[in-house]
Amino acid sequence: MSLESEIELAGGAVLPGALSEELRAELVLFRRDLHRHPELGHQEFRTTAAIKERLERAGLRPRVLSGGTGLICDIGVGEIPGSDRAVLAMRADIDGLPIPDMKADCPYRSTVPDRAHACGHDVHTTVVLGAGLILADLHRQGLLARPVRLIFQPAEEVLPGGASDVIADGALEGVGRIIAVHCDPRVDAGRIGLRQGPITSACDRLEISLDGPGGHTARPHLTTDLVTAAARVVTDVPALVGRRVDSRSGLAVTWGRVESGHAPNVIPQHAELSGTVRCLDLETWRQAADIVVAAIDEVANLHRAKSEISYVRGVPPVVNEAGVTELLRDAMIARRGPESVEGTEQSLGGEDFSWYLQHVPGAMARLGVRTPGERTVRDLHQGDFDVDEHAITVGVELFTAAALLDTLR
Repeated sequence: MSLESEIELAGGAVLPGALSEELRAELVLFRRDLHRHPELGHQEFRTTAAIKERLERAGLRPRVLSGGTGLICDIGVGEIPGSDRAVLAMRADIDGLPIPDMKADCPYRSTVPDRAHACGHDVHTTVVLGAGLILADLHRQGLLARPVRLIFQPAEEVLPGGASDVIADGALEGVGRIIAVHCDPRVDAGRIGLRQGPITSACDRLEISLDGPGGHTARPHLTTDLVTAAARVVTDVPALVGRRVDSRSGLAVTWGRVESGHAPNVIPQHAELSGTVRCLDLETWRQAADIVVAAIDEVANLHRAKSEISYVRGVPPVVNEAGVTELLRDAMIARRGPESVEGTEQSLGGEDFSWYLQHVPGAMARLGVRTPGERTVRDLHQGDFDVDEHAITVGVELFTAAALLDTLR
């Protein structure tokens, strides 16, 4: 039997929980307020307080997490008959980025120097808040058949991410499924992108120190030519790593910082390199640290440089479970029709939503934030990033429909 038939049998083709114009306007203002006041990971005190106040005003009882930022809030847990059925969790990340907001003539531009919501976390937060307010109202009317948990997570941008702390705080107790969205500036507002299976990559951080005795650039043969050693690590390690795994795994080392030396005629004693390791495949990611460290040591030793390596495990890939991916697809179609859903590629970006999926099945959708017809792409993690705020409405519709349709399965 099709999902559409089940909806009709349940009493009509139109799902309850439409977003009112009044709430729509409030949510836009809420998002703009967050955008003006971005806070870094584990520092989101103002953001947490704003979310908490609005949920309490709606008659809910949010719980601030033990770290002092972030919160969870239950709707119908322990109240809905048969609510021992697994809870559906909705996750938002609430932190900003340590970069300046470069938008010109924007009334809601960041007021905090060198801080910006340049990844859309203000939108994610507003979407989950809006969905929670609507679902709480539906619960009061007896129209919510399965309990929901709202998760407002701190520190997504801080490796290995705040998700692990939230999980340790009990956020997944009783949860059977979890959903999330991530802003995508390549997708038009009014649409979402979906992919079953891996939708992001694993991401780790790499810090390397190279040391040698130093010397005169006239006599590199008498010392360790440390700049050359660093240069060979930069160029040779990615090539070696790429030849030691299946190329389909997408294991890649990319450098973001290389520093060494102070004078043109002095071979330095110290060099530092920083970068990331990304991987599309979960099994290869589990071996990545050993492979990358061995390649660094091999190249450094060849050039007589002493290496010290800090390999920081980040996050595994987000792997969308088939059933939850279909739930999001059906929810979007129920609200906006089949043309509102498009396929999407696996990204090389990292997302700590993946840690939740190590415990419960779930899925993340790409939420379109590009104004239809706009040619300029304001990419993530750039100072001029902004969104078409119609995406807030779409995200709320998606999440409320998912909560309602989840009861039909």
